[in-house]
Amino acid sequence: MESEAPGKRRAFEPLLSRLEAEQERWVFWVPVLLGVGIGLYFSLPSEPPLLTALAALAAALTLRAVAPRRTLLIVALNAILAVTLGFALAKLRVEWVRAPVLAKEMRAVEVGGFIERIEPRPVRGERLTLRLTSLGDLPPKARPVRARITTKKVRPGLQAGEAIRVRATLLPPSAPALPGGYDFGRQAWFKRLGAVGYTWSMPERDAGAGPPPRDLRAAAAVERLRHAIGRRITAVLSGQTGAIAAALITGERGGISEATNTAFRNSGILHILSISGLHMAIMAGSVFFLVRLLLAAVPALALRYPIKKWAAAAAMLGAVAYLLISGSSFATVRSTIMISIMFLAVILDRPALALRNVVLAALLILILFPESLFNVGFQMSFAAVIALISVYELFRRGAAWSFLPQGHFARVLFFFIGIVLSTLVASAAVAPFAAYHFHKSQQYAVLANLIAIPICNLIVMPAALATLLTMPLGLEAAPLWVMGAGIDAMLWTAQRVASLPGAVLRIPAMPSLAFLLIVAGGLWLALWQTRWRLAGAALVAAGIAVAPMLRLPDLLIGRDGKLVAVREGDGRLAVVGSARAFELQRWLDYDGDGRSPREVVKAQGFSCDGLGCRTAVRGLTVAVARRPAAFSDDCRLAAIVLSPIVSPRTCSRPKAVVDFFSARRQGTHAVYIEDDGKLRIETVAGRRGARPWSARATAPLAKQSTRHPVRDAARSGAAQTRDPAANAAPSHKIPDSR
Repeated sequence: MESEAPGKRRAFEPLLSRLEAEQERWVFWVPVLLGVGIGLYFSLPSEPPLLTALAALAAALTLRAVAPRRTLLIVALNAILAVTLGFALAKLRVEWVRAPVLAKEMRAVEVGGFIERIEPRPVRGERLTLRLTSLGDLPPKARPVRARITTKKVRPGLQAGEAIRVRATLLPPSAPALPGGYDFGRQAWFKRLGAVGYTWSMPERDAGAGPPPRDLRAAAAVERLRHAIGRRITAVLSGQTGAIAAALITGERGGISEATNTAFRNSGILHILSISGLHMAIMAGSVFFLVRLLLAAVPALALRYPIKKWAAAAAMLGAVAYLLISGSSFATVRSTIMISIMFLAVILDRPALALRNVVLAALLILILFPESLFNVGFQMSFAAVIALISVYELFRRGAAWSFLPQGHFARVLFFFIGIVLSTLVASAAVAPFAAYHFHKSQQYAVLANLIAIPICNLIVMPAALATLLTMPLGLEAAPLWVMGAGIDAMLWTAQRVASLPGAVLRIPAMPSLAFLLIVAGGLWLALWQTRWRLAGAALVAAGIAVAPMLRLPDLLIGRDGKLVAVREGDGRLAVVGSARAFELQRWLDYDGDGRSPREVVKAQGFSCDGLGCRTAVRGLTVAVARRPAAFSDDCRLAAIVLSPIVSPRTCSRPKAVVDFFSARRQGTHAVYIEDDGKLRIETVAGRRGARPWSARATAPLAKQSTRHPVRDAARSGAAQTRDPAANAAPSHKIPDSR
């Protein structure tokens, strides 16, 4: 590699020396830079053309090919190349999975399709995922590929691969509950899930549908095997014990009640219920241990052949088999890739627990599934694994282990110390993700993991492997009994720890900048190995400092206009609407508010009568018009008028009017009242932008009047700067051709 000019070399000498000292770690940043490109793609307000993404990648490749061979320039161009590659991969993935999405709600429509998956529900009914063959009178070009329908009753005998017909109400996949919130519609897009809904009728088999598609036949056979295993598990273990056992073996969590999920979540051991790296490592590790033990028992094999490599190959096959039986969820696929790479390292005589293997796994997943960057499981699992291996490497380089005491007691002691240390490291690594996505922190996670992890490692998962091995012989009852005892102990632990005072700390939402600073700092600490890695601590500290600075909205209006929340003087929300609304729970989580929706709805914050409600927020009067007769006074006296019905066109005096059409078209509205009385309104549609998965929310509206700059600014998510003293304030209402 050519050296830089002497003057430039001296100017950049400190940076060059650092980079050269870390040269073997450069490759660790490839998936990070790939993720930057993926993130840039998903952050765009409108969908870029495919040609733009490919042209940017081609330009980066050309620059890399013709550039002089100088260290800093090559590093910079490689980084640009990785970013543009991530951008192009995300765009290609979106086009690869492109499929129709239901444009509007369809009530009592005839639905036909092949069953891909049957998921039990904890209370009643089940959830069916269908590969659609017909949907009312929709032509094939407008028909979604998949639909997910919740039934209120169980139809006995239904199996994956069968064709059914059912009359159901279907809707497009839901939009976020508030601007910038979790986007189920985007997740559904990559599953080609274009409709969700429910039915009160019983599905009927469709004898005239013919055989299922070829690609569905093999998947249906695996799905039927999973259900057969699940039925045999629940025949031995009943209640929540059986539901958890089925979840740990088949990956089917539909039978676990919300109370059980909450107990495991609040105690910090919810990860045990999801088949992920922990379970895959235990299952594949058990196969590795058993196969190697059996082969070692045959001296003729043990002395002549590499039985360790044979055992690693068997463990890889066991991991793939467990992947198929457990439902091949995204988290399980991720875990299988990571475990397979580590056992492949054993076969190739490389260290299994190496950061390079984790980075390679992340790189493969981002190339195959770029959307996984926004998957919480992907983020948290890699954060935990990278932190654990980085700390392990640090101790391995900086400490000699020969001084440690030996013996059985010492091994047991170190086993529990290892659990405590690994829990502390992993908890610290995933804490920013839990705070950012779930707005919670489990204060006694170390205690719960200290009890539950040994039970899971030594009792539950080995018994699960024994169950799978003995089930073909009809001898699964004994290992299931052992597994059930371990599950009961974990359930008891979760319930007791979750009930401790202060077990859960509620955390308000943080700015995305704070989250990105913390993540960048954590990666800087973990991926470099020389002293300049400590600069990552400054980034983490900066992120923590910025975290409390997010301003929460003063007013929230739900997606249909029926649910309204205002921020009172104490900073908490007061609500008019239904306590059963899904949006309300998300709003409370975003606020870090531990009150239940029912408590919030009962709180006094509005003055209501038969026509509507009224309150004051930051000196402005807010009116909620429930009846048409309320508009005559509300439009004259209130600064902000909200309504779940259609507002009159003459209601132009208020600063903003959000009615049924505004809320339905633009989704949840978040209103911010500035100190000078001006309004800034953000909407779900404005934050989502014009993307394929948000086409319904950003569909062309009826012809709009140029008299409504506030309305148009809200539609785009822009700030509004209307003079509060003006009398003829424009309306935020979106006119329609009604």
